[in-house]
Amino acid sequence: MKFTASSADLLKALTTVSGAVPSKSTLPILECILFERDGDTLQLSATDLEISIVQRLAVPFESNGTTASNRIAVPARRLLDTLRALPDLPIRFSTDDDFNVTLRTDQGLYKMVGHDGADYPALPELSGNVRIETDGKLLRRAIQKTHFAVSKDALRPAMMGIYFQIGPEEGRAVATDGHRLVKLTLAEMTSPVPVSFIVPEKAMTLAARIATDEACTIIVDEGYAGFDFGEARVLARLIDETYPNYEAVIPVENDRLLVAGRDAMLAAVKRVGLYSSSMTNQIRLSLKADQVEISAEDIERASEARETVLCEYDGEEMVIGFNAQYLTEVLNNVDAEEVRFEFSSPNRAGVVTPREQHEGEDMMMLIMPVMLNTYA
Repeated sequence: MKFTASSADLLKALTTVSGAVPSKSTLPILECILFERDGDTLQLSATDLEISIVQRLAVPFESNGTTASNRIAVPARRLLDTLRALPDLPIRFSTDDDFNVTLRTDQGLYKMVGHDGADYPALPELSGNVRIETDGKLLRRAIQKTHFAVSKDALRPAMMGIYFQIGPEEGRAVATDGHRLVKLTLAEMTSPVPVSFIVPEKAMTLAARIATDEACTIIVDEGYAGFDFGEARVLARLIDETYPNYEAVIPVENDRLLVAGRDAMLAAVKRVGLYSSSMTNQIRLSLKADQVEISAEDIERASEARETVLCEYDGEEMVIGFNAQYLTEVLNNVDAEEVRFEFSSPNRAGVVTPREQHEGEDMMMLIMPVMLNTYA
């Protein structure tokens, strides 16, 4: 295989697929990136056997009568480090029958040993039982607004991914870790055939990095999902578990409504949270007429803090506790000038929504309270 490419273009393509290269693997070939020739296109692939990424790059190939294989696996780390250290200049890539790789520039020559591409694991082939046409921008937003609430608990594998429910009228992206829940409903993400699936959080994070604002195709097959962005594709093994009934934990009768400026609320929670216990991260919200007092104390360090934020509130006075980090992350994901809180009692979840929703979407977040000694 011989071709010439811009080092910057090649580095960008390799960086895209490198997200699926495991840092350490019992199969050394998985620490490589597969180079394949497909006509006049270079196809780069990487996989950790759970997530695969494919990137296509148009390059001018040379034949020169070479009989070298059109498939070769090249060590990812050394290749990427070499290209990162080079300026943007033409680079000539060539391999021989013994799978030796040579990189040539006007100033230098770099050699490394590759592997037979025939030994590289085959990537899953999706038959496309369900195809969903949407926008990469829409998918990226669905991922960015939900991934923070994905569980890291391996004992609850169903919650370690983003749950998609897509039907003829709307699509939903849901994530929860038992402490927080995010449900984003998108009117423009639809499928003629109702489908639901759970995609691992790592695969979704990689897809969000690759997604452009252009059209995107989601392909759902038996046990796999593919996200096709034109020149790049992400393939992921689905989480084969039943997602918990998240609708059952969303309180529907909330008689206490609080509306506050999102920036003021977020800044106060961040500052006061600095004085919360390092063990619990607990802060308390004291709801009073037209104001909410946010307070925290750390008995071990003999420190405390409190701030008052003006708001719209005319319900009964109430004190409710939250984890400062969880509340900060929820407020960080509100894209509106004002945030709306709905409460029913100090021991039931609070519902958080933007006061004004983006066109074509409905975002709802839920945060579980922490117990305060004032409940006794």
